[in-house]
Amino acid sequence: MSFPYIQSKMKEVGKGMTQGTVKWFNSDKGFGFIAPDGGAEDVFVHYTEILGSGYRSLEENQRVQFEVGQGAKGPQATGVTPV
Repeated sequence: MSFPYIQSKMKEVGKGMTQGTVKWFNSDKGFGFIAPDGGAEDVFVHYTEILGSGYRSLEENQRVQFEVGQGAKGPQATGVTPV
């Protein structure tokens, strides 16, 4: 049995995802910046947008996948996951 509507929606889920490298992340303050692939401007990341359970942090030079939304002061990463 085929579910074309569901399959088309599944394809859309990853549509807005981009990848990049963590420039820096301050675990004490819970935020940092990601340099997106392709040279776009750096994107702010808050620990609440890192997907996972328990203590959520990122490491410098870590590869991540994320979506870009608009934060109060510019672009902000959402739905951040390690690659």
